[in-house]
Amino acid sequence: MISLYTDENIDVLLKPLLRAKGLVVITTQEQAMIGKEDREQLEHAIKLKCAFLTHNRIHFEQLFNELVKEGKEHYGIIISVRRNVYELARRIASFLERHSAKDIKNQLWYI
Repeated sequence: MISLYTDENIDVLLKPLLRAKGLVVITTQEQAMIGKEDREQLEHAIKLKCAFLTHNRIHFEQLFNELVKEGKEHYGIIISVRRNVYELARRIASFLERHSAKDIKNQLWYI
């Protein structure tokens, strides 16, 4: 099963919507990581063995490329455009149902 770490720019309502579907969701707020730099957030998600969900395309595309250059493993980065939280929950749940942790490891995904 894929565990998901959400960036602070993700609507807090997403967590209970996904947890209601039986998914593991850890938030920046729960981890007292609000205001931390993007690289630090991603490193924290790696430590927790979580895929990272964000709306911040530009910074996380750059971070993904840095990790590739460094040969550093991660548990996947999922970038989503901003949309209604219920639609986002549906799309994320569908994505996570179709993919394994192995599928998304070290990959950059767009939803």
